[in-house]
Amino acid sequence: MEQATLVLIKPDGLQKSITGNVLTRLSETKLVIIGSKMKAVSRKLAEEHYCHMKDKPFFEEIVKYIMGDYHTKRVMALVYYGEDAIQKVRKICGATNPEEAEPGTIRGSFGRITTKGVYENVIHASGNSEDAEREIKLWFEPDDIVLDELYKSKTVTIPSVTKRAWA
Repeated sequence: MEQATLVLIKPDGLQKSITGNVLTRLSETKLVIIGSKMKAVSRKLAEEHYCHMKDKPFFEEIVKYIMGDYHTKRVMALVYYGEDAIQKVRKICGATNPEEAEPGTIRGSFGRITTKGVYENVIHASGNSEDAEREIKLWFEPDDIVLDELYKSKTVTIPSVTKRAWA
């Protein structure tokens, strides 16, 4: 089944300059990148991304982590698309806990647990198709994706929008 999945190279991955290594490993999946951007993560976006962990005791730590409070203040967000994309990406990422991740996986190779117990696991990958859709819609606008109608969208006119533009 053709599907999309969100991949985030987290602040620790960017700070360690292992983005190329991570992308090379992901290329083994033979999936297509249909969206990509660098993003500074706001508290609002971090909390929405991790909303399913809101009641966990480590919620504040993972929010700070993805916002870059411990590393660089940016994330690389990508949307991969293709046959069994979610399963393929999750397999190459390895277990969330870097100490349990298989050697040769991204987290097994580059992840660590800090002395404070924070999982610096370098990468995020959507867990299932529902999470993938929710997460992709959080991180990307429809026009950021180079695939027609990945998800249903509509054209809207927003008269009072103020945004930066190139001078």
